[in-house]
Formats: sequence, C-alpha cells, structure tokens
Amino acid sequence: MQRTVYQELKLTPQVWQLAFLLLAFIAGAAGSVLYIEEHGHIVTGMTNQIVWGLPHVFAIFLIVAASGALNVASIASVFGKTPYKPMARLSALLAVALLAGGLAVLVLDLGRPDRLIVAMTKYNFRSIFAWNIYLYTGFFAVVGAYLFVQMARGMPYKVVKTVGTAAFLWRLALTTGTGSIFGWLVARPGYDSAIMAPLFIIMSLSFGLAIFILVVAMLCRLTGRPFGDGLMNRLGRLLGIFAALVLYFTAVQHLTAMYGAKHWEYEKFILRDGGVYTMLFWGVQVLIGGLIPIALVFHPTGGAKPMSTIAASILVIIGGLAQIYVIVIGGQAFPLDIFPGYEVTSSFYDGAITSYRASLPELLLGLGGVALALVITGLGVVALRILPTDLSDEAVDPHAKSRDPG
Repeated sequence: MQRTVYQELKLTPQVWQLAFLLLAFIAGAAGSVLYIEEHGHIVTGMTNQIVWGLPHVFAIFLIVAASGALNVASIASVFGKTPYKPMARLSALLAVALLAGGLAVLVLDLGRPDRLIVAMTKYNFRSIFAWNIYLYTGFFAVVGAYLFVQMARGMPYKVVKTVGTAAFLWRLALTTGTGSIFGWLVARPGYDSAIMAPLFIIMSLSFGLAIFILVVAMLCRLTGRPFGDGLMNRLGRLLGIFAALVLYFTAVQHLTAMYGAKHWEYEKFILRDGGVYTMLFWGVQVLIGGLIPIALVFHPTGGAKPMSTIAASILVIIGGLAQIYVIVIGGQAFPLDIFPGYEVTSSFYDGAITSYRASLPELLLGLGGVALALVITGLGVVALRILPTDLSDEAVDPHAKSRDPG
C-alpha cells in the first residue's frame, strides 16, 4: 500500500452551501426546542401513553449508528485489514459526531434539559439508564483516545491496535446497553426480550456503515478526491451482509416472541393488524431497508456499480429509521399488561391501542440532531487531517486487481 497522505478539507463554495443548509436545520431544531419549552409537550404528538416520540427515534438511531460508524476503524486496527486503514480516522470522528448528535436530541427532548444535572450527580445504579450515562461518556473518551493515537506521529502500531481493541469492545457494550433499555422493560410486551441487545448490535453495524459510506462518498465528491470502485464495492458487499443479518435477527426476535403466549397479541398487532406499524415493518423495514439493498449490492452485474452501494446505503438508513420507529412507537402504542392473567377495568385506556402523530417541531428537532452530527464531522475534516487525499483502489490496495474486490 502506498503512503497515505491526509489533508484538511478546503472551504469551497460547495462546502459553504452544504454548511449553510445544515446550519438551517440546526436553527430549525433550536426554534423547535424553544417552541416546545414555551408551550409544553402538548404541542407534540406525545402523550402520557407514548412518552418517547419521533425525536427519540432519531436519537436512538444516531446513538446506535455511532457504534456502527466505528466499523471501518475496527476492521482496520483490530482485524488488520489494510484497505480500510486510510479511512479509520474519519470512521472514529464520525462515530463521535453521531453520538453527540443523538445525545443532543435526547437531552433537548426531555422538556427540562437542566434536569440532566440531577441525572449526572445522583445515580441509581440499578437503572439501565444510569449505566448508559457511563457508556456514552466513556465512548467519547475511548474513541477520542483512539483518534489521537491514530493521528500521533510515530505511534507504534501495537498502541493503535490496543486502543482500537478497547474502542471496539466499548462500542459493543454501548450498543448492548442501548438495546437492553428495551429488552429489560418487562411491562411492555413489545420490548421484553433478551434478543434486543444482539439485535441492536447488528443494527448498529448496518446503520453506521450506511451512514459512513454516504459521508465518505460525499466528502470525496466535494473535494474531488478519488474513491475507488473496488473499495466502494467492498463496502457495499459488507453492508449487504449486515443488512441480511439484521433481517435474520429480526426474524429470530419475532419468532421467539410468537413462541410465548404472552407476546402473541403484540405480534399479531405488529405483523398483521397494526395499520401504519405493520406497513412500516413489511414495506419499509423489511422490503425497502433489507431485501432491496441486499439485491442491489449482490446483483451479478449491477452490484459492482458505485451507485448501487450509494442507493443501498440510503435505503438501509430509511429502513433503519422505520425499524426504530416500529420498536419505539409501536411498542408504546400497544396497551400495557400491568397485571398478567387478570382482567383490569378502569377509564384509563384499558386495552386500547394508542394513536400517535408526530408534529413538525418533533421532526425538526430530530433532523437538527442529524445536521449537528454532520456539522461536527465537517468541522473535524476542515480543522484536522482526517480525510486521505487519495482513496483510489491503487492507493489503498495495489493488489485489488488480482483478487475479488469483495
């Protein structure tokens, strides 16, 4: 492999245009926060039945994707795959940026962001939410150290690999903690499952890699830096494998739930009778976000084209948002079974399916978190030597022509 040269991103007119667009989304999110703070959560689609709305969907998606965005760096440092090493710095930067964007949405959707001080100073160590505070802050520290040792001159490879391995293990713990938030909520029949932790891990691999592919392709296009078709094909085929694994673990999740009688009604709700949730599950999550991307990247002829990988990445992100929506919103819409085995009668939504319609402020807040993550990434590649000047196949893997690029 040739010596990799890194260079800061130059501020061209195209870069400025993209920056102003992202700042407009952030401004819209800030306005939404002030509007919700002024009028209360009554202006959103959330109720006392559905307390996690669309902003939480975006926040959880970004947090999960942050772990997966570290894929490329982990493959390079931990598993020693040479073609991925030039992109490792961008992989680590994007992981930190996505987590920051997701946590920003999460904090601003609480209604009282200042109450975060209480959560940071008074811990309930029996709460999975408290555990995640350590996992999130630790992720910033470990991945930040990983990025530092990658960029430090003369740093021994053993040190880079050691810190990279620590970051790899931490990202698994982070995604396990996020998935366990749902898996350990036994009162919700849509959440109560140990499969949630491994499902969230494999979802992170798919969603994070899809975002990384789009970001690195966009940055190379903006700066006129070459990006090899073979390298894009390699990333696309890896994305296809992750998308297939998401479908597999999703199938295991629902088959396991259907095996138990207490989850049977919820499964009928999501898979057959849930209206918009059923449509999102089969039409968007499974078809658009799973089967079509797999077909695109593994097609005998079309799969080798870079646009197939780009299209597959976009569809995986759309399907991923739908999957998080079905899990988060669909799981809350189905009625609680507070006293299993008993018939409960009251005037408070007993056995009723709760309706939810997201409001514009919620959408703007979620999109603002995405924009914030991209702005942080942009600032990083402008201020630091993160992006290689050449990602052509000849530069990252001179022997790619002599073997299968996948």
